[in-house]
Amino acid sequence: MRVVLQRVARASVRVEGRVTGEIGPGLLLLVGLSPSDGEAELAWMARKLVGLRVFNDVEGRMNLSLEEVGGGLLVVSQFTLYGDARKGRRPSFIGAAEPEHAIPLYERFVELLRGIASGPVETGEFGAMMEVELVNDGPVTLVIERETDGA
Repeated sequence: MRVVLQRVARASVRVEGRVTGEIGPGLLLLVGLSPSDGEAELAWMARKLVGLRVFNDVEGRMNLSLEEVGGGLLVVSQFTLYGDARKGRRPSFIGAAEPEHAIPLYERFVELLRGIASGPVETGEFGAMMEVELVNDGPVTLVIERETDGA
């Protein structure tokens, strides 16, 4: 599982002109899933993201979590995070989970986040052509990965 996290002042996602998700201050999560991902990876990532101290305290240090600042989450599926462009000029996406595996994982991940985050958890639309708009806060961008435990 691979997530690109961006701390945002605000973010939204549109599909065919309609807003499917929108947050104020919080985290935009671009989520890529691999064929070997399962419940353990989803649960670990959800806990990690909600508890990660990436928001500034009164002294300007990244010392506060999403929960401590009351921020929102905007979760957007992004299979291209598993794109491999090492060979040739066209990326290969064989490292990304197929939709029949990825959709239930994505939905479960959103469910887990909604269960532990106190702020809003909004989403894009899996498999749709989406327009993501954001205002970076910082900017702060992290790539967080969780490999399969093998269980």
